[in-house]
Amino acid sequence: MKLVTYLNDGQEQLAALHNGLLYHTDQLHPDLPNSMNLFLNYWDDYLPAARAGLHGIETGRLLPGRAVPADAVPYLAPVPFPASCRDGYAFRQHVEAARRNRGADMIPEFDQYPIFYFTNHHGIVGPGPVRCMPDHFEKLDFELEVAIVICRHGRNIRAEEADAYIGGLLIMNDLSARRLQMEEMLLNLGPAKGKDFATAIGPWLVTLDELEPFEIPAKEGHVGKNWNLRMQCRVNGVQVSDGNVGDMDWTFAEIIERASYGVDLYPGDVIGSGTVGTGCFLELNGTGKRTNPDYQEQWLQEGDVVELEVEGLGILRNEIVKEEDDFSILGRKKL
Repeated sequence: MKLVTYLNDGQEQLAALHNGLLYHTDQLHPDLPNSMNLFLNYWDDYLPAARAGLHGIETGRLLPGRAVPADAVPYLAPVPFPASCRDGYAFRQHVEAARRNRGADMIPEFDQYPIFYFTNHHGIVGPGPVRCMPDHFEKLDFELEVAIVICRHGRNIRAEEADAYIGGLLIMNDLSARRLQMEEMLLNLGPAKGKDFATAIGPWLVTLDELEPFEIPAKEGHVGKNWNLRMQCRVNGVQVSDGNVGDMDWTFAEIIERASYGVDLYPGDVIGSGTVGTGCFLELNGTGKRTNPDYQEQWLQEGDVVELEVEGLGILRNEIVKEEDDFSILGRKKL
């Protein structure tokens, strides 16, 4: 099932996408909520009811009334107000390339345990415009990722059981202001202003049953589901990245295990995979300059359209928009 949240008369509306049409959840069953957050909190009750309703539409047993064309509405983030947002570091290829490009050896701790950082869950956006301040345009970058949404409360979840806590997958663009990020991380406290202005997710949440044909084994020595899903990024129609979800070294199950250690995970928590290999300009520019001294760096600019496409998950499309404010925190540095 593909679950969509869109703006309907100024209100959040949850719907199921089927054959290019959107069916409101209360058309599938009168007791289903219009809110994704509420749906996730009662996932085990609501998902079977929604599936049954959609099956009734497919078979003609249920006449839901007027459906909405999927391309005729403004989409929101599938989970408009996530309880939290973490982002992982699961692709070894990306980590190796990024470290090699700055002359650093591969860090052995990568193979010992999965890591993540917290980003601003209030900065979550869906398809559409992404507003950026002047300092964000100092090496503005995309990051091609996928993410999961937690659908059950849990604590101290073992990796062997963790896939049961995944409601589904969606595309994530972990937008990054690289100059801000590089300056603040010199203080060894992790990313903050370089990341917190926007993280795009969407265009819909795809439940795991739809992804069963794409399942592949986890890499040797790892536990949990993985999927053979091609990942691409295009900027203004030009392809710049090409990877695969199946290249994840750490699985989402293993990331959940670490994230839930001594901590409660809640329905609506979003957890990103981290950037796939070739999945950002920081990596691409570094590799390009290392192999060609005349290589011209590329960064996102005002008006650029970024499309992240993942097989089975759709296309997440965002336009980069400049805010009407010339305020600069870089301009207020003391030294």
